[in-house]
Amino acid sequence: MTALSVNLNKIALVRNTRRLGIPSVTKFAAIALAAGADGITVHPRPDGRHVRGEDVRELAVLLAQWPAAEFNIEGNPFHQLMDYVREVRPAQCTLVPDETGAFTSDHGWNLARDADRLRPVIDEARALGVRVSLFMDPEPQAMAPARALGADRVELYTEPYAQAFGTARQAEWLARYRAAAEAAQAAGLGVNAGHDLNRDNLAPFLAAVPGVLEVSIGHALTADALEFGMEHAVRLYLAAIRSAGAAGRETA
Repeated sequence: MTALSVNLNKIALVRNTRRLGIPSVTKFAAIALAAGADGITVHPRPDGRHVRGEDVRELAVLLAQWPAAEFNIEGNPFHQLMDYVREVRPAQCTLVPDETGAFTSDHGWNLARDADRLRPVIDEARALGVRVSLFMDPEPQAMAPARALGADRVELYTEPYAQAFGTARQAEWLARYRAAAEAAQAAGLGVNAGHDLNRDNLAPFLAAVPGVLEVSIGHALTADALEFGMEHAVRLYLAAIRSAGAAGRETA
């Protein structure tokens, strides 16, 4: 079954509006894990507007108590990301080409331009025992080059699908993601996915794009946690993942 990694950046964003230390990122991570989440994702940015260095360290201590859970740290490797990777050695680092001050991650890597500078970063992370995932647009032709660089996985950037969901272009975008996932798997890459996935669009995506190993979800899950509580929100997403698996078995 596809693993669910809960991104806690928006919990940190709320906390950062005051100096009271609440809501606690670590406490919400523990709630998510106890509810069945398979891992925790954070994206510490240089401006500190979300998760910060102390959160990364505290979460690493927490995750050590959950040996089956995965710690995924994502971000731009040419900012401060590799400092965290070296310090806490997460299970996975997801390399994202976002720029300082970017509103959110909004595109994948251009490997024709960035391959040479990515290669030593990937080599270093893998030498530390950290799985490397590259944040990529759903372009089948880019998957073999990603594998040639030494990446273990790709995370398919799913905002275009989320924007097309419920419109006449949904099927077209799902076909693109399926083709990209198949190309990645043929090249020997594992496939992750994330960005603007939610309770409505998650199951149809996973049913149409088989073999997705992990989804990382933060904004929508946090919004649902405000309504239902973090524990129940995590269980709702796990149920959506299970329903996608059942749909896939019925059509197989």
